[in-house]
Amino acid sequence: MFGYGRLTQLPEIQHLFRAPKRHAPMEELAVASAVENSGLEGCAHARPGGKRQVLLVDAETLGSLHLAAGSIRENITTQGLDVNALQVGQKLRVGSVLLEVSAVCEPCEQLEAIRPGLQQDLRGRRGMLCRVLSGGTLHRGDAIVEQPPPNRPPSGRES
Repeated sequence: MFGYGRLTQLPEIQHLFRAPKRHAPMEELAVASAVENSGLEGCAHARPGGKRQVLLVDAETLGSLHLAAGSIRENITTQGLDVNALQVGQKLRVGSVLLEVSAVCEPCEQLEAIRPGLQQDLRGRRGMLCRVLSGGTLHRGDAIVEQPPPNRPPSGRES
């Protein structure tokens, strides 16, 4: 049996959240449906066809800034995954769902309402936005499996 803090444990979903309406408090879920090319079902931040479908933030970053899970409006709080080290184009198998990292989430000025200086504190640490490539059901505790980053062509060489 695996427990938190063990080196052999796969990264996992610690918390799931959705915003029922824009600017409404996030609601925590035990189970969520990820809809292909849209986001989490019932989330006001889902963006059909867009880059901003699901926001991942790691619990380690939140803890280092003394922030509660869900406070910076992430959909998935991870445990054991350095979200900010993921690369755009990289794929993640999260439970039965396939996500693709689509963009770095840049901290906005709305974070200042949580705590003055938080926008600056989160530069380079705000998390990653993902597209839902293949939908399914997400559960707290589901494993997160990183697929290798996309291949980049060698620089300075022509074929």
